[in-house]
Amino acid sequence: MPTLNLFTNVPVDAVVASDILKDCTKAVAKIIGKPESYVMILLNGGVPIEFAGTEEPAAYGELISIGGLGPSVNGKLSSTIAEIIQTKLSIDSARFYVKFYDVERSFFGFNGSTF
Repeated sequence: MPTLNLFTNVPVDAVVASDILKDCTKAVAKIIGKPESYVMILLNGGVPIEFAGTEEPAAYGELISIGGLGPSVNGKLSSTIAEIIQTKLSIDSARFYVKFYDVERSFFGFNGSTF
C-alpha cells in the first residue's frame, strides 16, 4: 500500500506523466520491498508552489507506507524519486522535498476495510 503523492508547479503532459508514474511505481516497490500491485502514485502538475522565495520549478512529495520505511530506505527513496523528477521534469533535486510517513495498518483503508 505504499502511496506516493507528488506535487509540482511544472505542467505535466500525459506522456511524461505516464513515464513518471511507471518509474516511481517500480522504484518504490523495489526499494521498499513490496509488490508493484500494492503501490499507488499520484502526480499533480501545475500546482502553485513557491520554494526558497521563488516560483522556479519545484516539487513536493509525501510517501505513506505500512512498514518498510527507515533511515536508509528513506534516503534511497529520496534520491531515486529526486532523480526521476530531475530527469523527467528538469527539477533540480535541491528544489524537492519529500516527507515519509510510516503508518499503522489500522490507519490505512482499502477495499471497504483497513489493512
